[in-house]
Amino acid sequence: MASQVFYRKWRSRNFAELVGQEAVTQTLLNALKNKRISHAYLFCGPRGTGKTSTARIIAKAVNCLTTGGSGEPCNTCEMCKAINEGRALDVIEIDAASNTGVDDIRTLRERINIAPAQARYKVYIIDEFHMLSTAASNALLKTLEEPPPHVIFVLATTEVHKILPTIMSRCQRFDFRRLSQADIIKKLTEICTSEKITIEPEALRLVAKSASGSLRDAENLLEQLYTFYGADVSFRQVQDMLGITGDARVRQLVKNIIDDDVKSAVATINSANSDGLDLRHFKRELIDYLRALLLVKAGSHESVDVTADDLKELKELAAKASLSKILKALKLFSQADTGLENHSVLSLELAIIDATQKEEEHVAAAPAAAHGTVERTADHFPAARKTPESAHFPPPKAVIAGTVNQANVNKTVKPPDVKPSVSTPVNDSAPVKEIPPKAIPHIGVTPLASSAEKLRQEWRHVLDNIPPDVRRSPAVAILRSAGVTPVSFEKGIVVLSIRYSYLKEKLEEIENQRVAEKILSNFTGQTCKVQCVLENNNLVKEALKLGAEIIDVEEQ
Repeated sequence: MASQVFYRKWRSRNFAELVGQEAVTQTLLNALKNKRISHAYLFCGPRGTGKTSTARIIAKAVNCLTTGGSGEPCNTCEMCKAINEGRALDVIEIDAASNTGVDDIRTLRERINIAPAQARYKVYIIDEFHMLSTAASNALLKTLEEPPPHVIFVLATTEVHKILPTIMSRCQRFDFRRLSQADIIKKLTEICTSEKITIEPEALRLVAKSASGSLRDAENLLEQLYTFYGADVSFRQVQDMLGITGDARVRQLVKNIIDDDVKSAVATINSANSDGLDLRHFKRELIDYLRALLLVKAGSHESVDVTADDLKELKELAAKASLSKILKALKLFSQADTGLENHSVLSLELAIIDATQKEEEHVAAAPAAAHGTVERTADHFPAARKTPESAHFPPPKAVIAGTVNQANVNKTVKPPDVKPSVSTPVNDSAPVKEIPPKAIPHIGVTPLASSAEKLRQEWRHVLDNIPPDVRRSPAVAILRSAGVTPVSFEKGIVVLSIRYSYLKEKLEEIENQRVAEKILSNFTGQTCKVQCVLENNNLVKEALKLGAEIIDVEEQ
C-alpha cells in the first residue's frame, strides 16, 4: 500500500478522536443516541479544524452495521471500512469549487431520488459550499428543505458569511473553532510517538504556534520536518524551516523603540533584511512580542505564553514604556505592508520612525485649533504667513508676542522695548504690539495659497485615490507617513514639508519623485512638480535673536 501523508493517515476515525471540538461531538453523539439525526448539517469554521472528518464520521455512524446508527462507528464492519477507504457508493463527496453551476445541482437532484445501493442512508458531503453560485444555491433550496428520507446533506464551508440565509435556515449549523496550541501539541505528540520521531518540546510548541489553529497545517509541517531532517528534529531546525529569526533581534528592536533610538532601530531592521530573513515572519514575531509586552503592561501577564525568564524581561521593559507608546507601536507595525516586493523594508522603517516620534513632535504637528491655546493669524502675526512653518507648524511651547489668543491674555511675550507690569490688566480692545514683517526671515518657500489649503484638507483623499499602476511604489509609503505634509501649491509646484531627512532623501530619488508627481497631477488635474523641504520651525529662535522675551511658558 502506498504511503499516506500525515493528515490523511492520522485523520480522526470516530468522534472520540476529533481534536478540540467537544461541543460539536457531544451534540452529534446525543442526536445519534436519540435517533434525532437531521436531514441537513452546515459545518463552518477555519481550515484544518475537522469539518470534513466530522462529515465522514457522521456518514459512518448512521450506516454502521454494528451499532445500527445509534452511536460511535465501529470502523470494523464492511460499511465503515468502505467509507474509510473511499469506495462506498452511497457517500458522495462533491467539491463545490469545481461544481458551481446550476447544471451540476440539477444533476444532483436527478440522482438524489435513487435509493441507496448498500447503505441505510445516502450522505452528500458538499465541501467549500460557499463557492456555489447564487443560482445554484437557489436551485438546491427545495431539495435541501425536503430531501428524500434516505438522504442526509452535510455542507462544509470556511466562509459562512457567503452562504445564503435561506440555505442556513434549512440546516443545523455547527461552528468549528480554531484549535488551541495545547490540543495541537497533544495530537502531534501522539503522532511523533507512533512515527518514532524525536522532537524538542519547544520545537513542537513552535510548530503548533505556526499552524494558527489548524491541525492539518501542523501535521503537514511536522511531515516536512520529518522528511527533511529525519527522525531527530531540533528547535533550531524548526526555526530554519519556518524562516523564523528567533527572539534576539526582535527584542532588540523593541528595546530601541522604547528608548526612542531611531538610528539603532533602523540598523536592526536593515540587518535582518540584509541577512535575507523573511520580513513577513520577522514582522509577525515583532507583533507577537509587542502584544506580549502590551499584556504585561496592562497587568495580564497570565495570558502571555512565555518562559519565566522571558516574562521577567518583558516586565522590565514594560516598566520603561508607557501603555500608549506600546499600543501605538503595535498599531503601526500591524498596519505596515511587507508586500512591497524589494521595498518591503521601507514600510517597517516608516513604522519605526513613527513609533519613536516623541509626543511633543505630534503636538507640534497639530494645528493650533486642536489645542485652543495659540492662534497664528495674519491680524496678530502678519509676517508668520510668509513662512511654511507658521502656515502649518506651530512654534514650540513658548508663546511669542503677537500670537496671543484672547482666551489666554495672561500668557504673552513682549519685545524688549515694552515693559509690562505684572499687576496691569490686559485690555482686550487694546492694539497688540507686532513684530515687524521684516523681523522674521523668509526661507524661500512660496506662501500657502487657497489651493494649497484645499490640498492639505484633502490630503487623505489624495492618498486614497492613488493610480493603480503606482500603488506598490515605495513613494506611496513615504507619502502616507505622518511626517509628510503639503505646505505650498503655486504655479504647478507642490512643496512637501518632511519631518525627517531620511524620508526627504528617499522621496527625492528620481523614481520616487516621479511617482509623487504623477499622484499629485492625477488629483489636481494639472501637471505638478514636487519640491521637498525639511521641516524646521525657527520662529521662536529667530524672535529671540531679535530681542523678544519669553515671559510665560504654556503647559501641555
